[in-house]
Amino acid sequence: MATDLHELLRSLRVWDPEVTRLPPFDPEAAPTTPLELFTEWFAAVVAAGQSEPHTMSLATSDEAGLPDVRIVMLHGADEAGWSFASHAGSRKGRHLSARPYAALCFYWPVLGRQVRVRGTVTAAPSADAQGDLHARSTGALAAALTGRQSEVLGSVAELAQASQAAWERAAREPETSVPSWTLYRLRAEEVEFFQGDEARRHVRLRYRRAEEGWTRELLWP
Repeated sequence: MATDLHELLRSLRVWDPEVTRLPPFDPEAAPTTPLELFTEWFAAVVAAGQSEPHTMSLATSDEAGLPDVRIVMLHGADEAGWSFASHAGSRKGRHLSARPYAALCFYWPVLGRQVRVRGTVTAAPSADAQGDLHARSTGALAAALTGRQSEVLGSVAELAQASQAAWERAAREPETSVPSWTLYRLRAEEVEFFQGDEARRHVRLRYRRAEEGWTRELLWP
């Protein structure tokens, strides 16, 4: 029987109370920097059981200004910025080389929360990238060694062969370097925190970087 997409969409609920808790959020009590609030919210969603809370949407644009988006993993967040990694020759790597500006979005439905981050992107020193890679799993190193990210693939069998060789090398040489592997850091210019509300009176708090510190402002939902 054919599936009716529109019927499926109408049957879905947003923030089902059986799986979602919408906590109160007082923006007046928010800390002075977005990193502090992000850390608090991240710890809260981990405690609430959000699956894969460290995944995020990464939006970039190519030389012509055409946008693209994909899901990547957060590697860290500190005063230097929000960090993620990829091969320099991947599509996202080429985009960031041409237009070093990006946006991130975290969505944590278990608490009805979003965090949006926009800013400039720079590549960290190679030593930082290799250190980050080698601190991760054997599988992460194997994936990096497989390389050729975003290139056209001839067959699944070709991938399996290359991946197997990469896994074997990663296990044999856990400290091997991958020169194309790049750690990117997004230095936020804007960070918005969104707390959902069952009456649709969502709270949106935006931080904007100023000459000294951050300014804060509320946004209409």
